[in-house]
Amino acid sequence: MQYDDITNIQRAAVLLVSLGDEISPLVLQHLTETEIELITLEIANLRDISPAVEEAVLKDASDIMIARQYISQGGVDYARGLLEKALGREKTNEILRRLEGSLQTTGFGMLRNIDPKQLINFIQNEHPQTISLIMTQLPSHSAAAILSDLAPEVQADVSYRIATMEKISPDVINELEVLLERQFEDVGAGDLSFSGGTKTIAEILNLVETSAEKGIMETLESENPDLASEIKNLMFVFEDIILLDNRSIQRILKEVETKDLAIALKAASEEVKEKIFTNISERVAAMIKEEMEFMGPMRLSDVEAVQQKIVEVIRRLQEEGQIIITGRGGKEELVV
Repeated sequence: MQYDDITNIQRAAVLLVSLGDEISPLVLQHLTETEIELITLEIANLRDISPAVEEAVLKDASDIMIARQYISQGGVDYARGLLEKALGREKTNEILRRLEGSLQTTGFGMLRNIDPKQLINFIQNEHPQTISLIMTQLPSHSAAAILSDLAPEVQADVSYRIATMEKISPDVINELEVLLERQFEDVGAGDLSFSGGTKTIAEILNLVETSAEKGIMETLESENPDLASEIKNLMFVFEDIILLDNRSIQRILKEVETKDLAIALKAASEEVKEKIFTNISERVAAMIKEEMEFMGPMRLSDVEAVQQKIVEVIRRLQEEGQIIITGRGGKEELVV
């Protein structure tokens, strides 16, 4: 059993077993009968739980509890800022998406449990604005699957609406809730704050098929070049360098000055540093490390500006077909 392969119910089962006989009953008191039955069945079927899986489940539960505490102290934005510093952007987004359903009692929560292939049949004939609103409430991989299945002329329209979406009025939300209630049973009521924006659509486009992504971006570039550029930059951030193969890293480094590389690496993760250093000579690596120490403390905004400069080089080389980027969602674009 690998951590990434198990379901949420199985993770809950592993967590309860790990918590022991004294604490687990206290947790079960807060669950519904259906949830208890499902988890109990999984506990009975658990076999060969490795220490690594158990540790990962406990760590995941700890991260979620910390996130809840941050949210109660200062709201979602406050929690996001603290969590990204500790866990990184991708892990933070995953945690907050998982918490969203429990933080909001809303008819949109049920959408997360519907197969995207079934959901597309429900929403494909709706107005693009309605599709956009619904997609902002789905995990990125589900939204990406739906976006890929939409008609080509609708894909760019929906992407644009998500990228430029701001807070939606309660009246519009209520109307959409009524629409969902007509299609599904047991839809709860509650407040919901839609949040789209360039970051949301960038995460979705990272996971769509390459051909669909290319068509969408070409349309956005023709209609709003500045918006398209912002989305592109968010689709590949500096930390995503770890997604590049060694040949691509070496090609990029030919375009980057040593001083810029030293500045960019000052605020980079150890994983990114290792990726870079393994693709340069020991002599050059030593020079960069020495320059990083010689620079001393720098403002984070200055470092991030240089990182963005390198990201723009990466995006340009990708568009020219000179490098390979393997997406976060597992899609792979191979260029010769």
